[in-house]
Amino acid sequence: MSVTLHTSLGDLKIEVFCETVPKTAENFLALCASGYYDGCLWHRNIKGFMIQTGDPTGTGKGGQSIWGKAFNDEIRSTLKFSARGMVAMANSGPDTNKSQFFVTYAKQNHLDAKYTIFGKVIDGAETTLDAMERTPVGEKYRPTVEIKLNSITIHANPIAEREAD
Repeated sequence: MSVTLHTSLGDLKIEVFCETVPKTAENFLALCASGYYDGCLWHRNIKGFMIQTGDPTGTGKGGQSIWGKAFNDEIRSTLKFSARGMVAMANSGPDTNKSQFFVTYAKQNHLDAKYTIFGKVIDGAETTLDAMERTPVGEKYRPTVEIKLNSITIHANPIAEREAD
């Protein structure tokens, strides 16, 4: 299962781990399908670490899950921050996932078992992700030039297909 994030700097194609983290995948894909992420800013950008989005208010303080409340982590020992392009839920502590997520710029072992990894970049890491990482930032690591998540294309959604049966 994959989605393409169409950003103002290019596309990022992401493989979503639906079977491994089903609740997180359901939330992410439903938010994608509803247009929730369309127009969101990438509001936090730390070179060598990660870039974050998923808050419609653009402040980094907002966002909601499809259930209207935070949901539990789905930490899996088989999923590690072992490479550039890992995609995970942002949170404010254990079991506080809502809509915000981040993409890593490098291996981040210190994040293992703290954030739910739900995907990985399979196309655009050398182009779009590089351009994002090079974007200058100001206070609180906010990009000085807006980077927008314009829209998302869902290439196949097995969760929606299962519910349709």
